[in-house]
Amino acid sequence: MGAMEKIKEIEAEMARTQKNKATNYHLGTLKAKLAKLRSELLIEQSGGGSGGPSEGFDVARLGDARVALIGFPSVGKSTLQCKLTGTESEAAAYEFTTLTCIPGTMHYKGSKVQVLDLPGIIEGAAHGKGRGKEVIACARNADAILIVLDAGKEGLNRHREILENELETVGIRLNERPPDVTFTKKAGGGVRFASTLPLTKLGPDPAKLATSIMREYRITSADLLAREDISVDQLVDVIVGNRVYKPCCYFYNKIDTITVEEVDQLARMPHSLVGSVAKKYNIAEPLEDDPLKAMIWDYLGLTRIYTKRKGTQPDLNEPVVLSAIRKGTTVMALCQNISTQMLRDFNFAMVWGKSAKHSPQRCGVNHPLQDEDVVQIVTKTNAQQRQDKNYQSMVQGFSDKYHKKKFDAKKKKQGKLRR
Repeated sequence: MGAMEKIKEIEAEMARTQKNKATNYHLGTLKAKLAKLRSELLIEQSGGGSGGPSEGFDVARLGDARVALIGFPSVGKSTLQCKLTGTESEAAAYEFTTLTCIPGTMHYKGSKVQVLDLPGIIEGAAHGKGRGKEVIACARNADAILIVLDAGKEGLNRHREILENELETVGIRLNERPPDVTFTKKAGGGVRFASTLPLTKLGPDPAKLATSIMREYRITSADLLAREDISVDQLVDVIVGNRVYKPCCYFYNKIDTITVEEVDQLARMPHSLVGSVAKKYNIAEPLEDDPLKAMIWDYLGLTRIYTKRKGTQPDLNEPVVLSAIRKGTTVMALCQNISTQMLRDFNFAMVWGKSAKHSPQRCGVNHPLQDEDVVQIVTKTNAQQRQDKNYQSMVQGFSDKYHKKKFDAKKKKQGKLRR
């Protein structure tokens, strides 16, 4: 029996089984087996070499954040990217117009957001249909996902549900946060399970269920500590360990083809925005503000920080854009974004803005910043640097770099003279 037949058999057994406290242990074991079979199937298909070359999908990461456009063919992704970024992408009335990844840059509130126009995917993309693996791989590496849907076809075809299932199959969790669970594998000692609160979703014996799921993945010794009331699916995700959690928003395009009642129903869906690229509903020109750009900005968690030197006015033209998804929005992330040497010589920061209790406020590296804060970084004095225990090695490192640079320049000059 192949992997697909086993998956179908387990899914049929889960559909027949009633959901209650008595069957919770059995269902949890089945879910663990199902997740393991799906992972093995994906590895087997990716190793078969049937996917072919992935030209155009290796896109360099540029800008402050990255957004991937996911959707079925002919829903308006290429036209939407042109409106967001100004990038010319081929658009036509037939399906699969875009055959590779087309990058573009959206300029909004002083930030640069990379928008990827990916080929349309179909049902079964998680198993390689329609170059689905390359598309989903780009989605895993993006900071956020924008799912584009055709409002005229959504009522009959359930495109939103299909796309969510395809992304969930390959381990992408949309609009979820990682469960507050600590899981550590050990060389021996067996399984130790503990929790800081009652677990109501794992049945009468959560430790037995967790041990059974670990056995499916051949884990015999581990420590697991749950700090929230997790479900069986969340427990499987923690044990598997290869899940990614992405913010996702949905854009229903072509609302000019449906009735007002249907538009109102779609607009009330969670994480959703309705509009029309052709009629410019909720979408404007590349350099203009509109609700879709604002929604993307909010889901990316971007924060603008203005820097200033001592005794001067802050630079309000070019903000430093921090991302809550990448490095965070603390003073430490600001220093890392500017220079690693600034973080090494950091003494304290003076902060003006919404995050400060009073203006200015003297803060450390762990102070969380908010949008449009003004920050002045104060570095250590020479006397303070000399008190650092790593000061001698740091000076020696600078000396070695200087003499190496001087030696290389002298050697290069001697080589020119010999010619």
